[in-house]
Amino acid sequence: MSGLNFTLSTTPSNNEPSGEGVQHERVIVIGSGPAGLTAALYTARATLNPLVIAGHELGGQIALTHEIENYPGFPEPLGGQELVDLMVAQAERFGARIKTFTAVSKVDFRNGSPFRIWTDDGGEYLADAVIVTVGATPRHLNVPGEEAFTGNGVSYCATCDGYFFRDKEVVVVGGGDSALEEALFLTRFASKVEIIHRRDQLRAGAALQKRARENEKIGFIWDTVVEEIMGDRAVNAVRLRNVKTGEVWEKPTDGIFIFIGHSPNTDLFEGQLERDSFGYIITDHEMRTNVDGVFAAGEAQDRIFRQVSTSVGQGAAAGIMVERWLAGHGE
Repeated sequence: MSGLNFTLSTTPSNNEPSGEGVQHERVIVIGSGPAGLTAALYTARATLNPLVIAGHELGGQIALTHEIENYPGFPEPLGGQELVDLMVAQAERFGARIKTFTAVSKVDFRNGSPFRIWTDDGGEYLADAVIVTVGATPRHLNVPGEEAFTGNGVSYCATCDGYFFRDKEVVVVGGGDSALEEALFLTRFASKVEIIHRRDQLRAGAALQKRARENEKIGFIWDTVVEEIMGDRAVNAVRLRNVKTGEVWEKPTDGIFIFIGHSPNTDLFEGQLERDSFGYIITDHEMRTNVDGVFAAGEAQDRIFRQVSTSVGQGAAAGIMVERWLAGHGE
């Protein structure tokens, strides 16, 4: 990875305003999902007293997950918000400070450390090192009922929620690799999985298509879009429309899994951090970005796994590397 050569500011990181109301921090973590809270834990245990600028949704996507069953160490399901609360308490125990209901609105990484960060509440900060953990957002259908039933029949993660649909019928929306991979995974639990695709041909790879077509639990609904997600306390049907004939009908279902892609929340860093063609921040195996002193972890740089456990591991790695980077630069 390329890096910048510079000398760190000698301004003490005492969390007091520096200059005209500018607060100087040794470490700022941008984002508060599993990667961010784990990075905060590791840097706090290293006595770096990190500041976490949490954004407007403390915990990110995980906080919206109804139950989590695949996080190591918890044999019984726990709620997503419950896990977030535990992570927050652990990080704060070691000295992490979490600034909630505030998001970063602007950054300036171009001149090296200390880096400048502005927040939407008018705050301005200097940070000797930065860890970016802003996550990614599943693309939504933006149809009636989607938001209301998220966590109650609407899901964006089969690995997270598939178990709750054991012996039930579900639909999957999408036609790419992710949609077919998740549909195949769901066949371990659901009695029937029907893939709804707006075209008459899938975009997924040939091998995945073959596996899906040969699976007796999987069916296909072609040339069709979802117009509404319906239910009472949970999803019980979807309203569909055939894009070629215009026919509209209601299909009973116990759940809907939406896999039409993810969008990393990285537009803020355009022109400052290297991103791939999908918008994910490019890092090396030590979680370093192209800017020396700026690290990234979690779904902001991971478009493959997108699991709580992998984000935690990446956050831990970023925290460890920040400690080493600061030590190597005299901090």
